[in-house]
Amino acid sequence: MLLLQIDFPYNGVVGKEMVEAFADLASSISKEKGLIFKIWTENEDTKEAGGIYLFEDLLSLERYLKMHTARLQSFGIRDIRSKVFEVNEALSKITKAPIF
Repeated sequence: MLLLQIDFPYNGVVGKEMVEAFADLASSISKEKGLIFKIWTENEDTKEAGGIYLFEDLLSLERYLKMHTARLQSFGIRDIRSKVFEVNEALSKITKAPIF
């Protein structure tokens, strides 16, 4: 399993208003090939948003990252940061990660 972390400057709606604005997008993301889950992140104080994604494989992660980066850029978002990590499943299981 692979973890993808994405964050970017964001000065839009948060909380319930974010849910209303992005529910359709969340539904679309949930259907992405290879995606296990996404955790949506927001920080109104630092004006940042993004997500933590868990993918089954590198090909699915790379395809999604390319598509999602282009989508964010089409919204006028710049300074998109992303990191990819391998998941240590044995240690994650010990610490109750919700992935098993």
